Amino acid sequence: MSYKTILVHVDHSPHCETRVRAAAAFALAQQAHLTGAAMSGLASVAYEDNTADLGTALIVAQLATLREHAEAALARFDAIAAGMGVASFERRMVNDEPESAMALQARYADLVVVSQPDPQDACSRLYPGLPAYVMLASGRPVLVVPHRGSFARIGARVLLAWDASLEASRAVAAALPVLRRADQVCVAMFNPGPAQGELPGAEIALYLARHGVKVDLAVQRTGIDVGEALLSLAAGRQSDLIVMGGYGHTRLRELMLGGVTKTVLRSMTVPVLMAH
Repeated sequence: MSYKTILVHVDHSPHCETRVRAAAAFALAQQAHLTGAAMSGLASVAYEDNTADLGTALIVAQLATLREHAEAALARFDAIAAGMGVASFERRMVNDEPESAMALQARYADLVVVSQPDPQDACSRLYPGLPAYVMLASGRPVLVVPHRGSFARIGARVLLAWDASLEASRAVAAALPVLRRADQVCVAMFNPGPAQGELPGAEIALYLARHGVKVDLAVQRTGIDVGEALLSLAAGRQSDLIVMGGYGHTRLRELMLGGVTKTVLRSMTVPVLMAH
């Protein structure tokens, strides 16, 4: 199993280059096709009959500006992908807002790469729920790249958060192409309960071993927020990737996230691969 198609969100944010480089590195490692998708930012309903008068000068000018920004971002994507030696890549321009468009485009990819929301970035402020929405609405694993730092290699030292839940199980399956290539995989469990058996971590370690993944276990009892404990453990072990289940659900356009998911998305300092 390997990733065959990787989708990356492309925009004119200052964080775009970091996420594109991360996606390109994954594509190179997996010999995957890389798709860069940029959105005009104008909701698709505006193109439907009788919903907006696209003949007005104001709308036409706004649409032209949005498309110019997206085209410039896609040109930069092309340059980065070609410069890094990605053998197969393509650009896509989508006339829609990022959340809906990325969730739809993600259904034709094995992995989606986005950036952590940055309150200081105008692009992020427009769509702060993008990573969570894509994860919850697309059914695909999402790699979230922090908005601070540089990440020359992602996935050499992996911290896998395990609680025997459905979400964690899906995250493990989605991350197998990365886990098999990792130099080190640590399975982290916090306050394990009966669902994890008499020997917490033994079953998941055996499952991963059958896939050729060598793991060590870190079982901790903690009274602090589990999300904070996970991030602290990642820092202490110098992990370059966290793999975890993403908890929450979408209710129309309202995002409702679990506490650990919300904490990690807010405070992450290393890339996180999430699956719901």
